Amino acid sequence: MNGQPTSLQKLNDKLILPIIIAGGSGTRLWPLSRQCFPKQFLTLDGDHSMLQTTMQRLAGIAHQPPMVLCNEEHRFAVAEQLRANQLPHSGIMLEPVSRNTAPAIALAAFHAIKNGQDPVLLVLAADHVIRDEVSFCQTVLSANAFAQAGKLVTFGIVPTSPQTGYGYIKRGNAFAQTTDLEASSAGFIIDKFVEKPDIDTAQAYLESGEYYWNSGIFMFKASVYLTELHRHRPDIYSACEQALACPLMDLDFTRIDKHAFIDCPAESIDYAVMEPLCNTVSPNDKAIVVPMDCGWSDVGTWSALWEASSKDTHGNAMRGDVIAHRTKNSYIYAQDKLVTTLGLENMVVVETKDAILIAKQSEVQHVKAIVEQLDAEQRPELKQHKQVYRPWGKYDALDNGERFLVKRISVNPGEKLSLQMHHHRAEHWIVVSGIAKVTKGDEELLLNENQSTYIPVGMVHALENPGKQPLELIEIQSGDYLGEDDIVRFKDKYGRD
Repeated sequence: MNGQPTSLQKLNDKLILPIIIAGGSGTRLWPLSRQCFPKQFLTLDGDHSMLQTTMQRLAGIAHQPPMVLCNEEHRFAVAEQLRANQLPHSGIMLEPVSRNTAPAIALAAFHAIKNGQDPVLLVLAADHVIRDEVSFCQTVLSANAFAQAGKLVTFGIVPTSPQTGYGYIKRGNAFAQTTDLEASSAGFIIDKFVEKPDIDTAQAYLESGEYYWNSGIFMFKASVYLTELHRHRPDIYSACEQALACPLMDLDFTRIDKHAFIDCPAESIDYAVMEPLCNTVSPNDKAIVVPMDCGWSDVGTWSALWEASSKDTHGNAMRGDVIAHRTKNSYIYAQDKLVTTLGLENMVVVETKDAILIAKQSEVQHVKAIVEQLDAEQRPELKQHKQVYRPWGKYDALDNGERFLVKRISVNPGEKLSLQMHHHRAEHWIVVSGIAKVTKGDEELLLNENQSTYIPVGMVHALENPGKQPLELIEIQSGDYLGEDDIVRFKDKYGRD
């Protein structure tokens, strides 16, 4: 091809490539959000998770299949959520460690260019709420002209109240329209970024009409971002370039060089690229803010989630099995049990299978203190729920004692657990529904509903669902140690050690 782009590559260069950042731990929404299952995977409002909703709202934009970036620990949760809703994507890139948004976006940009393209990247967080999706899509499409012209665009949310939990962007002069930009495009040269203000300052920002909430949504060509990153943070540029020099494909996952990426500084795109562009001595119109009015929220706290949720006539946002009497302006979430309230106002009540949070809305920003105490005490409630997702399905811890643990296991059709053995525990499996194909040493057997088998300590075994319906079974573990790390894997289709 003599190095010339094909017509398909030229077409794809014109199509927006969404980059979905699905990192973060979401600790401010504990106990629903856990380290192994943070808020982007939760269904907080509606019928889909925040990640699924983020991808679905792109339907109004002509785009390439999105690329998703996530922590390696969350890879199977991402893959399962995309599979469950049949969401097309161009791959899932795994970060071995978290290094904030500037390196994550650099990885996506390098990856796009390695594929012979230079698309406009639309960078989105996977855990934002956007109520007016039509307005969101229209604003993105109007900003595309700026990105195609080589600008770095961020979207400023038109503020509706004096929020102290958001950073702000101050707009400068309106960007001078040129013939290569659509007449409908509305953008401003960025004057400056400002940190989270106190309430009086936030009120002044609101009244001035010159400030926007910093959404963390960006749009620019891959090559333009890399050029500016190299100019302002060559250390991040170099580390990411090395990390992606020899990517390894593993199922739908793209793995990068862990050692090179560990050496990469952790920095946000705001600090690494956008703010330096605004702080040059001479006026710089490279960084543009486009106003967006779309019912946006980053749902960073329980009170923010209450504000973004649908409410009844008493101002209550409720999900699950809830009965609320004489209760006003409260957020109530019931995951596993009936939750009843009486005489509450401006409260948050969140019930999960293993933890309950009860807080005043005015105090929810201090959930971090609870999380820190859980971490200090090494409590399991910090890391994961009783219901744990695996690449083959999920399991739910039902009961446990000193020498036993009872789980309900669900294996998706066609999936298989690793060929493994345990040094310290025996297992008894009872099929509740579906068909189980069981390997026990050299023996293979099929179990139907109400049939069972026993796996002695030290026996090599595997479990598979050969059917077209989910396999549900009860597993009873017994022994002197029942930790998840008592697994010796001999063969695993998902590449786990």
